[in-house]
Amino acid sequence: MNQHETRGVHAVPPVLDLEAYAKRILQSRVYDVASETALDGLPRLSGRLGQKVLLKREDQQPVFSFKIRGAYNKMSRLAPELAARGVVCASAGNHAQGVALAGQHLGIAATIVMPLTTPGIKVRAVESRGANVLLFGNAFDEALAHARTLEAERGLAFIHPFDDPDIIAGQGTVGMEIMRQHGGEIEAIFVPIGGGGLAAGVAAFVKYLRPEVKVIGVEPEDAAGMAAAIAAGRRVRLDSVGLFADGVAVREAGEETFRLCRTLLDDVILVDTDAICAAIKDIFDDTRTIAEPSGALALAGLKRYVERRGEAQGTGSLIAVNSGANMNFDRLRHVAERAEIGEHREALLAVSIPERPGSYRELIGVIGSRPITEFNYRYAGPGQAQIFLGVQLSRGLAEKQMLMGELAAGGYGVIDMSDNELAKLHVRYMVGGRTQAVADELLYRFQFPERPGAFLDFLSRMAGTWDISLFHYRNHGADYGRALAGIRVPASDYPAFEAFLKDLDYPCWSETDNPAYAMFLAEPKGSSTAPNRGESLQKGFPSTAEAPA
Repeated sequence: MNQHETRGVHAVPPVLDLEAYAKRILQSRVYDVASETALDGLPRLSGRLGQKVLLKREDQQPVFSFKIRGAYNKMSRLAPELAARGVVCASAGNHAQGVALAGQHLGIAATIVMPLTTPGIKVRAVESRGANVLLFGNAFDEALAHARTLEAERGLAFIHPFDDPDIIAGQGTVGMEIMRQHGGEIEAIFVPIGGGGLAAGVAAFVKYLRPEVKVIGVEPEDAAGMAAAIAAGRRVRLDSVGLFADGVAVREAGEETFRLCRTLLDDVILVDTDAICAAIKDIFDDTRTIAEPSGALALAGLKRYVERRGEAQGTGSLIAVNSGANMNFDRLRHVAERAEIGEHREALLAVSIPERPGSYRELIGVIGSRPITEFNYRYAGPGQAQIFLGVQLSRGLAEKQMLMGELAAGGYGVIDMSDNELAKLHVRYMVGGRTQAVADELLYRFQFPERPGAFLDFLSRMAGTWDISLFHYRNHGADYGRALAGIRVPASDYPAFEAFLKDLDYPCWSETDNPAYAMFLAEPKGSSTAPNRGESLQKGFPSTAEAPA
């Protein structure tokens, strides 16, 4: 499996119970509360891609997410004596709202266990549906364990977010509607994957009715549990998951969803954060609505599919499922910044220029009429300066390569920072912190729960044995904060520092050898002998898997 996709998904065997699932889907009780959502065309994106693109609008549901379908189907089928005792689930987002609304409509008492880190807006949304919210634990795994304890102690019915045939069947009504709404040729349907309930349900119905239609799952690169499971031939529990697309931040696919997806999906495509942000912008451009990151995930995969196919023209429509629109408003700033890079409409470059009169003018002359989106200058010592440069592109990657070639031909040192997370998350906002070499400085990125008091707790835990020589934090409107820290650690302390990072229990990434650090924040230096944690130190870090798709 390469960085972007996994292929070679198994052909459909005759023993798979597709007819049984198709009947379950057709008999699902979802429309007491759920809506049959629109299948809208995206004319601007269709024109750019040269093929008809349609969007299944699950953001139009009463809870702005498809989750109400599965939750209501499951809860409406509970035995009366079980329904009378009530239900319980653990969730920090869309599943919680679905269970709450279903309980309100059916007259079933619903208890929702949410992590203490859950933003207040999500807690209030669930409470407004009449559910009893219990805040427990600092992460989803702790909330889930508590929900299971309540299930056993009180005899409550546990409503699983994805790994249940009735949940899968309820979500499968999305596929049933697509088949009814689009009678023409369909090349492929793209579905986001978290736990796999939506993908399993859609694939089961589509493959039963029209097996020639491709059903393709889409996952974030940093939360690709289904892709990992298919590649391994068994369910795989990820050490950690990325948190940007929190609606699909699931560490392990479900047992039943894996059984269906490994057989029925034609492909699983992986996309990065920038591609998701670009897809959010595509949806806005065509519909004037805002999808949450997991809601735009399928469209990002659709675009990756077309890009991977190259010049070959496809036949039939391409359909992406917009799974939800529960977006925190504060996140839009981050999305807007990253969308330009994801669509290759902006290049971030580090450019070395001579420190002499007229050097700025000469650099601008090479850039020409291209709009400059960012220009940060740092003195780099006698005779040299570094520029952190953002340039708007009108012709995508080809123009970026052309510009970098022109700069190199002009004698400038240039490095592409467009895919450098340190540069995009921190450096572009703090160029100006450069100093003379700080002895024994290591640079790390950290991720920590964004809740009242969490930032102070993070700082207090960082303070102590080693001096902090650099620190940057910026609120991104997400459930998790991101910080950059320079820490002075003598080589003799490396073993103790490694132990400290493990005990800290926050995901962290070493950036000591990152060129953005060397060029803009510290004196350039050779390869470091410091402990290098290029992969995140995430052992024991709690999952935020809210149980999405």
